[in-house]
Amino acid sequence: MRIDSWLWTTRFFKSRSQATQACRAGQVRLNGQVVKAAAEVKPGDRIGWRDQLRPRQVEVVQLLPRRVSPSLAVEAYIDHSPPPPDPAERMAVGLRPRGAGRPEKKDRRDLDRWRGFQR
Repeated sequence: MRIDSWLWTTRFFKSRSQATQACRAGQVRLNGQVVKAAAEVKPGDRIGWRDQLRPRQVEVVQLLPRRVSPSLAVEAYIDHSPPPPDPAERMAVGLRPRGAGRPEKKDRRDLDRWRGFQR
């Protein structure tokens, strides 16, 4: 099964085209390697990507022939992702004093570090 199709059937992405775009952008990793959308997935593989809130790491348990309900989709993977940040912490990021101007290089690096993008 294709990786973009699996990500869509397990409801991690709202559409298959969004999953394909994430693969094309190099955001999806299969067993630690950046892959294209047509990469084959099999049970036991680990898939990683970054969504809006946190980095995600899931282990494939089963392949689904079509998109299923969320309660059935949860059975197709084991989630190894860290817990999402609490709402208060999410609201604090990106807040800057009024009139502070654009973020400088150090500010951007701090934001990226908080979001989990290590460079």
